[in-house]
Amino acid sequence: MIDVFSIAGRGTVVTGRVERGVLKKGTDVEIVGIDEIPLKTTVTGIEMFKKELDQAMAGDNLGLLLRGLRREQIHRGMVIAIPGTVKASKKFLASFYILTKEEGGRAKGFTSNYRPQLFSRTSGMPPMQLPAHCRYDGLFDLPQRAT
Repeated sequence: MIDVFSIAGRGTVVTGRVERGVLKKGTDVEIVGIDEIPLKTTVTGIEMFKKELDQAMAGDNLGLLLRGLRREQIHRGMVIAIPGTVKASKKFLASFYILTKEEGGRAKGFTSNYRPQLFSRTSGMPPMQLPAHCRYDGLFDLPQRAT
């Protein structure tokens, strides 16, 4: 979800893109992320380019009218899903490929005091400090890419 609006007397509108599946008007959904307990609501309207729709399909950029939620309860980066299909996580394991200077990456290495910031779709994580044993000075061999 990207933006959140409130329409007096109607409900809360969220905008974003359908990643997979089909969403129909009247479907019960959960809003997952930020809080450990997902928010439960019902889709009361689907609109795309100022046209009212009965359903939305993967790839559609749209606005959803949701029942019974306040604007303050919803934040950028949260996910709307069918109940029980998506679970929020606070930790994950990641593997990174650091671009070389020639590939458009960093010209200088980084040490344990470097604070990288991670972005994933519309959500950003605050800068984190690398553990003391992490060090990249650009001197180790990187895998060669096939041309």
